[in-house]
Amino acid sequence: MKQPTRWLTAALALVLGLAMATATRDAAAADSPYQRGPDPTLASVAATRGPFATTQATVPAGNGFNGGYVYYPTDTSQGTWGAVAIVPGYSALFANEEAWMGPWLASFGFVVIGIETNSRTDGADARATQLLAALDYLTRTSPIRNRVDPNRLSVMGHSAGGAGTLLAALRRPTLKAAVGLAPGTPGNNLNMSTTQVPTMLLSGQNDGTVTPSYVQGIYNTLPAGVEHAWAELAGNDHLSFTRSNPTEMRLLIPWLKTFLDNDTRYTQFLCPLADSTGVSRYSATCPLVPPDGPTPPPTTAPPTTTPPTSTPPTTSAPTTPPPSGAACTATYRTVNSWSGGFQGEVTVTAGTAAVNGWTVTWNLSNGQSISQVWNGTLSTSGSTATVRNVSYNGSLAPGGTTTFGFLGSGTPANASPTCASP
Repeated sequence: MKQPTRWLTAALALVLGLAMATATRDAAAADSPYQRGPDPTLASVAATRGPFATTQATVPAGNGFNGGYVYYPTDTSQGTWGAVAIVPGYSALFANEEAWMGPWLASFGFVVIGIETNSRTDGADARATQLLAALDYLTRTSPIRNRVDPNRLSVMGHSAGGAGTLLAALRRPTLKAAVGLAPGTPGNNLNMSTTQVPTMLLSGQNDGTVTPSYVQGIYNTLPAGVEHAWAELAGNDHLSFTRSNPTEMRLLIPWLKTFLDNDTRYTQFLCPLADSTGVSRYSATCPLVPPDGPTPPPTTAPPTTTPPTSTPPTTSAPTTPPPSGAACTATYRTVNSWSGGFQGEVTVTAGTAAVNGWTVTWNLSNGQSISQVWNGTLSTSGSTATVRNVSYNGSLAPGGTTTFGFLGSGTPANASPTCASP
């Protein structure tokens, strides 16, 4: 690894880097004041470097954590940047395992602070505390504090650091995003039912340390009212996240862009998943609308292969749940609509007992038909639509939720779905 520049060198780079930025914001077209960079493509999101030149510097020990490194764009014309703090796993060093992420993320328009922990054996609780301390340092006393938007902050970590990330999100609900990389247990199962922070979980298909079933248990506790996603990376093990991982970054960058920058140009890569290469399972609360996001103009024509992601959600009145004691309930909402079509979403909620498999049924009215479903398997018989769970979202803890979405033709109506298990 190259030695980080000193703060003096970094300051000089701020001036020199003005001429190096390769893209600027199109203010006239921007839906969000924080939108940065040119319109993204599948190729640009998958690239190992984004449109911004970057620099890096060391962070001294103290301030609640054991120092680390900061990476940031050199461009001074774009205003402030959203920031992400990253913490490594148990016994690990950021410099050895996650430093590769710093310049990669910074080049897409983020300030990244990677921290070393006070003790390499610190547990998840201590790692949560140090993540938040790093964000406070970055926004209050660091030499680049004027380049960071204190209202657009996020956390990320691996293994025990991933568990610390989720705990940090519970402690500080004003965070804009959290990403748990194979998030390990802090001694008991993590329950995220009270989080208010949009959360992404990334796990490995062959991870024997933080198993897919364990991560699914965490995912099932995430509340339906908070945007969340889970991707399992095919063939990856527990340490895959400590090495350069293009599949991980192809998912991570749109997530941070959406929720740190309120940039809905990036939801097209996640809802539905635009490139499933290297992903063995995926679930998300599509269409992933940032809580403080823009309100783009309504679409004028239905999409062809992907659900619309740039129109504001309009929530239908919730359906009446099935009688108490039912294995599961299903509620419907219309997410988007346009002339001749609409996008719907159904939330499945387990009852007082866990369920292993679910089936949702409802009647299509007024000549409606369904052309595409994600996070579920569709079958139709006459005017009856039936969606069953897929492999990764059939098991729900008591009170746990999952969602599936679909594209329909015709006029949206308040559907009344019923749920059964299995």
